[in-house]
Amino acid sequence: MSTDWDVVIIGGGAAGTAAARRLATRGFFTLLLEASQRIGGRAHTVNVAGHTLDLGCGWLHSADRNPWVGIADASGFAVERRRSAWNQQYRDLGFSPEDQDAADEAYAAWHGRLMSDPPQSDCAADALEPGGMWDGYLQAMSGYISGAGLERLSIADYLAYDTASTRYNWRVPAGYGTLIAASLPPSVALRLATPVEAINLEAAGVSIATRAGRITARTAILTVSTAVIVGGTIGLPSELDEWRHAATSLPLGRNEKLFLEIVGDNPFEPETHVIGDPRNPRTGSYYIRPFGGPVIEGFFGGEGAEVLAEHGPAAGFAYAIDELAALFGSDVRRSLRPLAVSNWSRMDHIGGGYSYALPGKSAVRDILARPFDGRLFFAGEATHRHDFSTAHGAYQSGVRAADEVMAALRPSGP
Repeated sequence: MSTDWDVVIIGGGAAGTAAARRLATRGFFTLLLEASQRIGGRAHTVNVAGHTLDLGCGWLHSADRNPWVGIADASGFAVERRRSAWNQQYRDLGFSPEDQDAADEAYAAWHGRLMSDPPQSDCAADALEPGGMWDGYLQAMSGYISGAGLERLSIADYLAYDTASTRYNWRVPAGYGTLIAASLPPSVALRLATPVEAINLEAAGVSIATRAGRITARTAILTVSTAVIVGGTIGLPSELDEWRHAATSLPLGRNEKLFLEIVGDNPFEPETHVIGDPRNPRTGSYYIRPFGGPVIEGFFGGEGAEVLAEHGPAAGFAYAIDELAALFGSDVRRSLRPLAVSNWSRMDHIGGGYSYALPGKSAVRDILARPFDGRLFFAGEATHRHDFSTAHGAYQSGVRAADEVMAALRPSGP
């Protein structure tokens, strides 16, 4: 069987883009297939009413070692390096200094138990203090970090990420999604709106079925989310059952954003932050006037994201405005207008926020990252041991997969 391409990359998010960049430097005949009509995956920058909004990832986490920072600098994208306001409750609204100290102490005690005396269950909820008054706060934090409640979270997985994180969080004013979309090399062939229906193994490589026809390649890199792998959107050969099973242990959390436009006189100060109700696991985290613009970015995870994903945008906006009015006063209602909302959980070709490992399942990330038979390779944030749930983890996984492909295609002999 002759093949059309050296490498076909399936999925045009951060991992697929990274793999494409790596392969382009070595001259491989590469095609990238993307199911949607844009590049970026879970990084998606939109412009709504003149506002630049990141509906997906927006912060360059562990920025001092994040490869996207160097790419941004080399490409002429400005990087905002100021410290985030996440750990500050603006004017202590609804969250007194005493309560903040108590919540911090509860978090530190829980984290300390994870480190020094983790439950054999590997379940993060089992390290909670029975009847702890700040359990709702800890659940909200778990929702933001992992997209799921502590009952579903592997301690080993959580600590792998937490230990590796450097706590530097920077931003790209033009949008993280814009940066990633602009980073695809022009030498790599791109087909948008081309969902893959099946991958089959052939004697000389792989055969990829799409609505537009059959494509053959010597190798393929699969970078789609674990939700897509598990959901059967792409038909996979039975030889990949172990990979499919691994993906079931790495579900995507629920993480959603909504944006409110600020109009007229209002009390909102630039670059400030509030948590709506620190005792409520469904509460939103609100970043107020990022870059000084008249916008509030609401972030919801776990139970909180259900308000947006299950009850629809109108209910989500109403919930967020209620929380902000409870803190700033009812007059702010006239200053807040719905602007945009994400819908990651209901997107067929994505299916959620970012991956977390179920209790006892952290090690399956290595299984999901393992190549198959020198023909199929795997990348994506879920395949990274400690930088999962991030665009830089996805990038590093794409580079790894590309290097594995190049080693497989390298001519043998002296």
